[in-house]
Amino acid sequence: MFDFVRKHTRLMQFMLLVLIVPAFVFFGVEGYRGMGSSGETVAKVAGRAVTQGEWDSAHRNMAERLRSQQPDIDVSLLDSPEMKRQSLESLVRERVMLVASEELHLTTTDERLQRLFAVDPQFAFLRTPEGALNKEVLIARGLSPQQFEQQLRQDIAMRQVLLGIGGTTPALARVADVALDALLQQREVSLARFESKNYVDKVKPSEADLEVYYKDPKLSAAFEAPERASIEYVVLDLEALKPGIAVTEEESRQFYEQNASRYGTPDERRASHILVKADKAAPAPEREKARAKAEGLLAEVRKDPARFAELAQKNSDDPGSAVKGGDLDFFGRGAMVKPFEDAVFALKAGDISGVVESDFGFHIIQLVALRGGEKKPFEAVKAEIENEIRQQQAQRKFAEAAETFTNTVYEQSDSLKPVADKLKLTVKTASAVTRSVQQGAQGPLANAKFLTAIFSDDAVRNKRNTEAVEIAPNQLASARVTNHAPARKLPFEEVKDQVRLRVVAAQAAALARKEGEARLAAWRGGAPAEGLEPPMKISRGQTQTYPSELIDAVMKASPAPLPAWTSVDFGDQGFAVLRIDKVLPRDPAGGDAKQLQLQYAQAWGIAESEAYYQALRERLKVKITGTVKTQTAASAPSR
Repeated sequence: MFDFVRKHTRLMQFMLLVLIVPAFVFFGVEGYRGMGSSGETVAKVAGRAVTQGEWDSAHRNMAERLRSQQPDIDVSLLDSPEMKRQSLESLVRERVMLVASEELHLTTTDERLQRLFAVDPQFAFLRTPEGALNKEVLIARGLSPQQFEQQLRQDIAMRQVLLGIGGTTPALARVADVALDALLQQREVSLARFESKNYVDKVKPSEADLEVYYKDPKLSAAFEAPERASIEYVVLDLEALKPGIAVTEEESRQFYEQNASRYGTPDERRASHILVKADKAAPAPEREKARAKAEGLLAEVRKDPARFAELAQKNSDDPGSAVKGGDLDFFGRGAMVKPFEDAVFALKAGDISGVVESDFGFHIIQLVALRGGEKKPFEAVKAEIENEIRQQQAQRKFAEAAETFTNTVYEQSDSLKPVADKLKLTVKTASAVTRSVQQGAQGPLANAKFLTAIFSDDAVRNKRNTEAVEIAPNQLASARVTNHAPARKLPFEEVKDQVRLRVVAAQAAALARKEGEARLAAWRGGAPAEGLEPPMKISRGQTQTYPSELIDAVMKASPAPLPAWTSVDFGDQGFAVLRIDKVLPRDPAGGDAKQLQLQYAQAWGIAESEAYYQALRERLKVKITGTVKTQTAASAPSR
């Protein structure tokens, strides 16, 4: 089972993502029931159609989510066939969970819904300071409060389908121990190395050997000069739009006034207080008694203000500040309950308030000091403001400019000059561009999707502009090939030294392997085991210390009987013979026993959840017919 989890790490991570994170709650999709979507059917779940439009929407949402989580992600990965298939599988999974939750009549009470919204960190950005739903943020994401509530209910119900399986997996200690002992055991091993470098002097490849190696069709790619192109290209981004945007001083001053808090230091107060505690729900006589006590303390403070700290230490019911003489240190607006804040910010330094009533009781407040509140002059931040206004206006203009860019590079495809003139862009050049991203490449040349477009048939053969390629958020690029050199096999004489090195390495490795296999056969036959290195301990947790091939060979070998012999082939690096002498208890570096048992239970839970999901797919007759459609310049409509 652990071997399954190890080999399917990506699947397990995806499973956890589906179990824990609501897929669509934050992105305003039209709902799980296919509302408002039409088009070709790409899948069916329990007879319900999943359309191409819904798939496209789900893929855009997944891409947007990944972009927000990983701003530096290569955007070409988001549009890859693998990612598109994953988004369809994710959408189908959501539909399976929805149908299953409906069949099981899983519902969520209003109380649970409210509790989840109030405490779950993932909803923090949707909560106002008072804990209410921030409708403005929600509307900006394309959802009404009713849609959000409905989708959140659906999401909770869908998660319950698998949590009932994965969250209740029994993990008997003795069963877990057996599995963990097998997984984390150590083996004492003696090793004999047969390294290729020690056999290099014994090989003398002939000219014929070199030519045979060079002509081997399986190795031809190793001696090829890659396909190359010289290109012109243009990039549309926010920076390209900024120079054309003029910002008036009136706009800057208006922005300055509207965002005054950003250009000043926070207005803060340092205060001390004496609290006479009285719960808001306490009976009136009890609260009046507390008020009377506070009035008496106020009289003492006003009689001798120097005794404030002493009286706070002896009488304040706020244990956190009482030990410090009532000192609350500096704080700004919003840090204290409103009656307390209003009283503090109405005082002058050194002033003592009257009795201030709050939900906690009755306070006597002394304002100790003030700081902050200074505002930077307009001239000091003018350049910063102008740049920010340009950024905002460029952001608003980008959608229109992007449409112009996309249409122009397509419609006037024999040159990039029209789009450069229309949008005031700079035509740049690059030479020796290859299909793969080269080390040190930047901008569009570091984008795999852009490079793929450059080497499309239409761009190479007809020298037409590539399509507008999104290389990053708010960034489009198009290129035109000016010169193309196809891949070619380099002449033998030009790569002869390289061929010789490869042949020598291969022949040396073959000699090392031959001697290692001969020694292994002799030792298995009972010959004295000479030349073995001192014993060492091997476990699956030592991947940083030993090669994975060595660890796999040791741990997969049957230890019965001992000593047990096995070998590992390191390819051109050489060969090794291994003797397993002892099977030892768990590697202490494996971790805490209780934590390991918990991980074991989680792994089983994931495996059982996946098995249950597959059973649901079969029962609900899931059928996926959609295929990943890619449109290249060659398959695009003729221009």
